[in-house]
Amino acid sequence: MTNFWPHSAYKTLDVGSDNQLLLTDDFLRTYLLRPELNLVPESCDAERSLHQRLMADPRVVIAEAEIAAMLDADIQANYQVWLRYRAKLLAASSLENFYMSLFKGDGVDVPPLFISGLAQIFIRHILGEDCHPLDARMGELFFRTQKISVLDEGVVMGADDEVVARNAQAGETGNIMDLLKGKSMAMRSIDLDVLHEENAELYWDKNEDYDFAVQLNFGQPPINHFCRVLEKWVSHFLGIEVRITPMQQITDPKWSWHVGLDATATDILNKLYNKEPVDADDLEKIICLFRLDFIDEAAVSSAQAGKPVYMGIAMNDEKQLKLKPQNLLFNLPLAKAS
Repeated sequence: MTNFWPHSAYKTLDVGSDNQLLLTDDFLRTYLLRPELNLVPESCDAERSLHQRLMADPRVVIAEAEIAAMLDADIQANYQVWLRYRAKLLAASSLENFYMSLFKGDGVDVPPLFISGLAQIFIRHILGEDCHPLDARMGELFFRTQKISVLDEGVVMGADDEVVARNAQAGETGNIMDLLKGKSMAMRSIDLDVLHEENAELYWDKNEDYDFAVQLNFGQPPINHFCRVLEKWVSHFLGIEVRITPMQQITDPKWSWHVGLDATATDILNKLYNKEPVDADDLEKIICLFRLDFIDEAAVSSAQAGKPVYMGIAMNDEKQLKLKPQNLLFNLPLAKAS
């Protein structure tokens, strides 16, 4: 049993009989303890009073006048954003229901930090206590941007973008990408900064450091683990069983549906599908392609029955992979509910 990502607030939630996550007062309190809302020595009396009331009862009704009474305009804005967020959480039947509702309106009005935090909680819940450490590491892609580096041998490595940037700013010689570029594959195989099958258990000791790099090439174990996490993501939210397989290229003359798992992959796949010219530089941005097959054909629209869905992940111009996991939930060719 491994309680990984303990600061994700997952353990403050309840689990319903349908395995959906249920809101609790303790979960709401975790937001009040964030830097955006927590008290500081400079906090005024109105802010202190409001914060104390909310900590005692995170669902208490707050009047606009109470927000306006605070002296700091930034704190006022932070509370207004959080209270709108809280209202939507309270109105939803589950955290999953809330998450799905975010992407069905005219635009997402929830801070990206909150959305990525929810994605981490969902992955934590979906993977459970006995998951493989590489499942957990590849689950990080759902809520943390990855910095992509293509090494001389064509090896594609992913490392946490924030960790790489922080190390670079600090001028540390132990920068993950510098370490990778300076080693042969044989040396990298024993480098503790690279997570692979042989050293995967090391992940648990540093599971919130986010400082393990992984190889993302087709045929490598991390990509296979990524497929398993994607399958569980679909199953949890949509109740549909799918099988996802890595691919090197799409050669299907009857290609009829695709889903980009990030903005760059979506753009490239759209162009390829529409037979529009794609620059070689853009094609090189593709990290991996995938084929999704529905195990339950009844879940698929009649027009797509028996046909695969092709997917892809790609790095942007800044060599980042920014996954949009909601794409997989809203862009599949599902049969309409009766």
